[in-house]
Amino acid sequence: MTDDAEEQGWATAKTLATALPYIQIYDREVVVIKYGGHAMGEESVARLFAADAVLLKMLGCHPVVVHGGGPQISRMLDKAGVKSSFVDGLRVTDEATMEVAEMVLSGAINKEIANWITLAGAEADVRGVGLSGKDARLITVEKAVRTKKDPDSQIEQAVDLGFVGEPTVIDPKLIEALIYADEDYVPVVAPIGVSVEGQTYNINADTVAGALAGALTAKRMLLLTDVRGVLDAKGELIRQMSVAEARAAIDSGVATGGMIPKLETAIAAVESGVEAVVILDGRRPHAMLVELFTEHGSGTLICA
Repeated sequence: MTDDAEEQGWATAKTLATALPYIQIYDREVVVIKYGGHAMGEESVARLFAADAVLLKMLGCHPVVVHGGGPQISRMLDKAGVKSSFVDGLRVTDEATMEVAEMVLSGAINKEIANWITLAGAEADVRGVGLSGKDARLITVEKAVRTKKDPDSQIEQAVDLGFVGEPTVIDPKLIEALIYADEDYVPVVAPIGVSVEGQTYNINADTVAGALAGALTAKRMLLLTDVRGVLDAKGELIRQMSVAEARAAIDSGVATGGMIPKLETAIAAVESGVEAVVILDGRRPHAMLVELFTEHGSGTLICA
């Protein structure tokens, strides 16, 4: 063994020893991970994410993955010649769009992530299990309602988003059966739900992650995205925020664009019983491990 190899071994041992207090904090705790469309990146990034999810399971956590897939849906719609429009970040979903969305989310993306997890966990027999909200009444939804102000009359008018749903009931029994089974399973959930009448709906993946985290009383929800976290007015990363501070960031305009719905999801999750939510850059390898198992973490933590 070379001196360099031996030093690397000592460095690894030191890292593991330093992580021990944090590993104990998350032992047998649920961690819901929102794996975003832009954070998925290329195959090499997806494989690293899958390996980290397996490691979380091996360290005693119960990871539950909720994935998005907006960019992938857009590409497929473009190929099919179907035009998309958005209202407040939500894709207006007609019948043709819904068919494509379900095919991409519940089909290609969901099974691919589950498969990467199974491959990464082959030696220890950790297996990814692909699901959608349609399985076992996991996510019951009702049609989402949005309004938009008419520029001329300034009157709020209803906007028809089509088959876009909001979760009304989360039944976590299937997820709990998987995460607490004798075998090591990692549930991977596609953001598709069904109404009481049986109609399929597309759901914002951040919203699904927050609702599921609340139903599972998760210790942490990690929102993996393509930015470092919440930035202040000077562009500096905010390490920690209370729910009140998160609301103030939205009201004051410090939080803009896509960060607003992420903060709203974080606020709702904390208020529903999740200990804390972290918004972090999922493009960085091992971001989840840095957040959970080091002193300073990664991204912005939102708590009560």
